[in-house]
Amino acid sequence: MNKSDLINGLFEFSSACFQAINVYQLHKDKEVKGVSVIPAMYFLTWGLWNLYFYPANGLIYSFIGGIFIAVINITYIIQLFYFNRLK
Repeated sequence: MNKSDLINGLFEFSSACFQAINVYQLHKDKEVKGVSVIPAMYFLTWGLWNLYFYPANGLIYSFIGGIFIAVINITYIIQLFYFNRLK
């Protein structure tokens, strides 16, 4: 087991948990204020790159954590667009 991979995977997974707080709050508020979709799109792009990069380099724990953060970022972006359209 690669300890660095495990630690990075835990960071990826914990990032998804923290981002889930934003997803939950946005779902609860049903209103977007003071948030731009541009940074979220950038981090989603980076996350999608990681879904290629991690397995290509044998970083399985990072890959698993990366799946969680990519999925939660996709959810967040969908909500941003959806609630912006409701205005």
